[in-house]
Amino acid sequence: MTFLRWARKKEMERYYNTLIQKELNSNRQMILLSGPRQVGKTTLAKKILADKQQEHYLNWDDVNHRELILSGSDAIINALGLDQMQTKKPTIVFDELHKYKNWKNFLKGFFDRFENEVNILVTGSARMDVFKKGGDSLMGRYFNYRLHPLSVRELIGDLDYERQIQSPRMLPDKTFKQLINFGGFPEPFLKQDVRFFNRWQKLRYEQLVREEIRDNSMVHELAQMEVLVILLNKQAGQVTKYSSLAKQIRVSVDTIRRWLTILESFYYCFRVRPWYENISNSLRKEPKTYLWDWSTISATGDKNENFIACHLYKACHWWTDLGYGQYELYYLRTKDQKEVDFIVCRDNKPWFLVEVKTSMTAGLSPNLKWFQKKTTAEHAFQVVIDADYIDRDVFTITNPVKVPAKTFLAQLI
Repeated sequence: MTFLRWARKKEMERYYNTLIQKELNSNRQMILLSGPRQVGKTTLAKKILADKQQEHYLNWDDVNHRELILSGSDAIINALGLDQMQTKKPTIVFDELHKYKNWKNFLKGFFDRFENEVNILVTGSARMDVFKKGGDSLMGRYFNYRLHPLSVRELIGDLDYERQIQSPRMLPDKTFKQLINFGGFPEPFLKQDVRFFNRWQKLRYEQLVREEIRDNSMVHELAQMEVLVILLNKQAGQVTKYSSLAKQIRVSVDTIRRWLTILESFYYCFRVRPWYENISNSLRKEPKTYLWDWSTISATGDKNENFIACHLYKACHWWTDLGYGQYELYYLRTKDQKEVDFIVCRDNKPWFLVEVKTSMTAGLSPNLKWFQKKTTAEHAFQVVIDADYIDRDVFTITNPVKVPAKTFLAQLI
């Protein structure tokens, strides 16, 4: 059976399925699951309900479900029969609830009344930990998880939830290339159809700017924001110069900053800021901006760098969400043009460096050794996209070294 036939048969069960099931069974807290549109949040939520043989699902986009939510907690409990004794604690899913202006107050009230009777899973395509519209704090009432597009290790499977760094496993070359070219959103990845991919991308882009952002933010200059989206696509991985973007789009620098924050909150892009501790002449302010969907980027080098950035960003979120510590992704650059693409920090201390190259013929960057000495990072990797898989744990190596992306990424998430 080919990998793709297997994947379709398994319906692309996501890596958070087992984890969220365990959380709901073991802890009293709600689960807030956020991520980009069409990344698989609703499918995951319905799969969890199906596994539990429950159908307690309410979607804010459904008019009838919305009416029920607005009717209040008692109406929901009564309509779903959750006031009846059951053999096991039921689970209810609230999908796209962030679109409700008073979602925080609603959840707080619902949780405080029924935390011992009902498990609660909330999904949304805006960052529910950031995109907040007032109301009382939910502190202590939830665990936050962020669902990312598919990645190398997730496609390999065989994930050990008790290990932070996974043992290396091989992903077929064909599947690896497919992931780079079609991106990690499940539907276009599985279809492998260029015409479908083009139509899907166009529709997703229109829904993001003309529906999600229009309906859930205070942006009125949508035509100009669309220009910003186009520019970010062309400049993915470059240092983001707010003043230059403001001049091109004819808005203020503060407006550019605000729009970028909005685009981040809806999972279109993410900013990676410079790390400057112990580096006297480092850049300190200007971030680099990457896209959640690397497949839309035309230039091969830029796409490859964005591809690695997304894997590192996903790993940082995964390790943080699972409680291993606080993980952050940065880049390194000095004013005299020394640069390394990424540095991953654990609890505000450098852990490993990553420089991205397309071919193994490229020499080992001397900046890896220079920055490793300055930051005292434990590892320094030159991750090579086109290199063949090697069955060895790259995290046993401390000196700067070239490593295949197929090996390195298989050890993340």
